[in-house]
Amino acid sequence: MNILVTGATGYIGGRLVPRLLTAGHSVRCLARNPDILLDRPWSKESHHLKVVTGDLLKPDTLVDAMSGIDVAYYLVHSMMAGESSFEEHDRRAAENFARAAHQAGVKKIIYLGALGSDTNEQRLSHHLKSRQEVGDILRLSGIPVTEFRAAIIIGSGSVSFEIIRYLVDRLPVMLCPKWVLSRCQPIAVRDVLTYLVSAADEPKCDGKILEIGGKNVLTYHDVMLGYAKVQGLRRFLISVPVLTPRLSSYWIDLITPIPASIARPLVEGLKNDVVVRNDEARKIFPFEPMSYESAVRLALDRVQQGNIETIWSGTESSIVRTPSQHMSVREGMIAEERHLPIHASPQKVFSIVSRLGGQFGWLYANWAWKLRGVMDRLVGGVGMRRGRRDPNSLRRGDAVDFWRVETIKENSLLRLRAEMKLPGEAWLQFKIDADPENSRRCYLTQTAFFEPRGLMGTLYWYLLYPVHRIIFSKLSVRIRMVAEGAK
Repeated sequence: MNILVTGATGYIGGRLVPRLLTAGHSVRCLARNPDILLDRPWSKESHHLKVVTGDLLKPDTLVDAMSGIDVAYYLVHSMMAGESSFEEHDRRAAENFARAAHQAGVKKIIYLGALGSDTNEQRLSHHLKSRQEVGDILRLSGIPVTEFRAAIIIGSGSVSFEIIRYLVDRLPVMLCPKWVLSRCQPIAVRDVLTYLVSAADEPKCDGKILEIGGKNVLTYHDVMLGYAKVQGLRRFLISVPVLTPRLSSYWIDLITPIPASIARPLVEGLKNDVVVRNDEARKIFPFEPMSYESAVRLALDRVQQGNIETIWSGTESSIVRTPSQHMSVREGMIAEERHLPIHASPQKVFSIVSRLGGQFGWLYANWAWKLRGVMDRLVGGVGMRRGRRDPNSLRRGDAVDFWRVETIKENSLLRLRAEMKLPGEAWLQFKIDADPENSRRCYLTQTAFFEPRGLMGTLYWYLLYPVHRIIFSKLSVRIRMVAEGAK
């Protein structure tokens, strides 16, 4: 069949596409920026794959993309972009998609939503209610919709698994709100994909809402202790009444790679029991779902082997545009990035960043860099005394104060690796992109990377972040000032 996949840059979509190709379907991926998909292994291996440009918030880009499509998968969720108004964005995107699918004559829609029931005892969170509202909007298209509703998905790189993994690995004792006693039915990502692929050519599921879950019904308390058991860890969970969803999301932001903007709506949803109450999916698709313990073991094996197909943070949002300054966390690596245009040639900007350190100094608060060097020497580190080999040129392996050149590409990239004493690993990178329309203008992306080692590493980053933010921000501005003043 001819199949359209939205959300192919995301966690589920990126895993679904190669499985649909293996099943013999012709697949069309809808992406706002198709270039992001060009380096995926499956994008180069199949003649039955096509990537088209489209934005769910721009209706005029959708109808042509859906022309000739038999089955369309809807796997988009604005919340994963950290969007505060995700409900309205999801509503608009679903309405545009449903309208375009109807106009293009799409025969079937498959949607992955969320479990949960709105009862007198439990009112659904905004997040869960929004997921179910999207299914209702898609059904208004008049096209048969298969809506799968799942609880937390366990797989290498999934947002749920990353929260569990980092909390349990890093915290021997956890203070937990009362929602740890809510019930859930975790499902392995492998089983979710089995349902999604099988639904494409299974008419029995057309027009149905199907609840899917794994083998075990657990409390979130059981979920975390179950992970600890697989890892051979001894952990203690203490329930306290004062942790609000907001406070919990900030704590998750501090300890895990998941930012508070994403964690908070997820935490609010944890107050709801999310378990399968209707087993119709098991009757239509008669296979045995994986146990929670097996799903955790499989996910950990993938992480340890470095064989992670997709990750929650890989989603390219059609809503959020790249800011001039932002901080993100991916697979435990913190990246604080600044992006600014400079009215000077790439050669001029590179000549400045490649002279940093030594006698030239660091352009802003040089005293602070020297103080950091003194502190490093006091704890047995290299400090700032090494300077640099040459004041005007660098080569790979050169020392630059308490940094070392890890990668250098003439006029385009300089990456320095920290050799000071740290509770983790750190890099400072300068990337320069030429403006194709103006040889006298370029774009500098300055990124500070930090991979914390344990809880102390995470605390180190966030305690010093206010200072680092000022220094690194001023450094990028001074680079621009010097480059534009000397152009």
